[in-house]
Amino acid sequence: METTTPQLIARDLFQSFRMGTRRIEVLRGISIEVAYNEAVFLSGASGAGKTTLLYTLAGLERPESGIVEFEGRRLYSGGSAAEARLRNQKMGFIFQGYFLLPELTALENVVLPVMIGRKAIRNDAEASLAAVGLGDRLHHLPAELSGGEQQRVAIARALTNNPDIIFADEPTGNLDSKTGDAIMDLLLNLARERNKTLLVVTHDARLAARGDRQLRIKDGVLQ
Repeated sequence: METTTPQLIARDLFQSFRMGTRRIEVLRGISIEVAYNEAVFLSGASGAGKTTLLYTLAGLERPESGIVEFEGRRLYSGGSAAEARLRNQKMGFIFQGYFLLPELTALENVVLPVMIGRKAIRNDAEASLAAVGLGDRLHHLPAELSGGEQQRVAIARALTNNPDIIFADEPTGNLDSKTGDAIMDLLLNLARERNKTLLVVTHDARLAARGDRQLRIKDGVLQ
């Protein structure tokens, strides 16, 4: 694979929202390039546009204008089915709220995005849970797991498809600082061991300094 070309490229991204009669500019001409296997942290105050930028780069939120290219392919240019397939095959997602289904076990939550019942996938899911230190908690429901353990399940779920890039939106936002540090250690180590690109949004400047590169967003522009 040619790795001198950036894996992710965005040019002149603009995004705004309406609140009543007001128009709020969230992204104001942002351009960014992310290299293969790079760990990039986006930081900034609440409301600065971090999550909007992450979702736009991940193909989840179409910008008003500007382009996003992932591995040479223009996002937001094809049909929604093709975009969904790309996200499912190439991208992993970790969110602040975990988004685990409460009635499913840890293993079932990890298998679900792929396909329940395929043995090979089940083996991959078990391996992912073992990698995040939950090999002995496969059959526990989310309610039986701590917040840190639930976020580990979410990380395992993001890894099971063997994505090229992982997008993480405030992955430690619901955790105390000690647990958050452990989760960030885990995420960075797994990304480096498995040659994954990592794009993380955090409001915690201390955590943001741990990536290969830190980008700060303020008033819709990168500092």
